[in-house]
Amino acid sequence: MDIHPLLLIVIIFTISLSFVTLSTIRMILTLKGYQYSAAGLSVLEVIINLLGLGLVLDNVGNIQNLLAYALGFASGIVVGSKIEDKLSLGYVTASVISQDNSGALAMQLREKGYGVTDWETNGFEGKRSSLQILMPKKQEVNLYKTVKELDPNAFIVAYDAKTIYGGFWIRAIKKRNIVR
Repeated sequence: MDIHPLLLIVIIFTISLSFVTLSTIRMILTLKGYQYSAAGLSVLEVIINLLGLGLVLDNVGNIQNLLAYALGFASGIVVGSKIEDKLSLGYVTASVISQDNSGALAMQLREKGYGVTDWETNGFEGKRSSLQILMPKKQEVNLYKTVKELDPNAFIVAYDAKTIYGGFWIRAIKKRNIVR
């Protein structure tokens, strides 16, 4: 089969882009605990990769094919990461430290529906209020905006939460039938 060189470059780029996008999503699914979905995706990933490598290796003397594969690979990482951001899988725990230790920020966040655990802590410059908030990753950006509106000087650190057991959050999720 004779393929026009420009079309071959586009095909190789697209295959490489697709392979790495799927690979990135598969890795994220695995890390988030979706092992079966990741396994299913890996079958498609391997087929696409073998097709792309076959085309590149059959035409290995053409540098433009190697560059197309490499650029598709790099682009796939970016596209896969952007897709993961849109999917917003999993949960996030945010730690918020406020200079106002009156408990007002915790109450305001609870009124907005967030599950908040708060306690008084000591910072470099005195008493602080520490808050811990668990939420679906899809709500992360909204929490940042809300906290900044309520307390512009608050310090926020967020991290992925993989294992969740017990407490207000689990009871609320079970009531809404959200648990996998």
